[in-house]
Amino acid sequence: MIKLLIVDDDTLIRESLKIILGADTEIEVTGTAENGKSCIDFILHHDIDTILLDLRMPIMNGIEVLKYLKHTGLLEKKIKVIVLTTFDEDEHIKDAIASGASGFLLKNSTPDKIIAAIKSAALGNGVFERDIVNRLSSSQKIRNMDAYSLSGRELEIVEQIAEGLSNKEIANKLYISEGTVKNYITSILTKMDLKHRTQIAIAYLSNG
Repeated sequence: MIKLLIVDDDTLIRESLKIILGADTEIEVTGTAENGKSCIDFILHHDIDTILLDLRMPIMNGIEVLKYLKHTGLLEKKIKVIVLTTFDEDEHIKDAIASGASGFLLKNSTPDKIIAAIKSAALGNGVFERDIVNRLSSSQKIRNMDAYSLSGRELEIVEQIAEGLSNKEIANKLYISEGTVKNYITSILTKMDLKHRTQIAIAYLSNG
């Protein structure tokens, strides 16, 4: 069971998500919070696996929450954070990625997409809304990745990871075996001195 905390200053969004996501048999909405401070207070007293986090909030915003979680080591040890965002928050999204978010979704995403994202993040996968990735991505990002001496195929796989594709989806898209994808990812992690695939996506999206 995935223990979820919903953090948003909009009561309607907060309560709607609580009802919709709580109906899934694999998700337990452990609580909700209306700002970053309430979020931190809740985390300190409850067992949480995943947070759906708004960025623009009073008292303490989402970026400050992420920085706190990163500083205390909670992001790496246990908690996954999926940022809920809008199209006009590009700079905030970059800050969220740099601060350790597991991914981001648009606030108008369908319930099925949000549920799938929560389950994917719980498994350690990055969750990246493709429309937002397209806005943030550019050829400059790819050139900056040259510092890692990645091959052309490895760069292709990095891009697919940044789009949130699973190993199986990458294999199907590039017409290679899933085992080959895993071997490439192992090589990429070694060259970039990273530990898991989510960090690959974060490194890619943070360049530029």
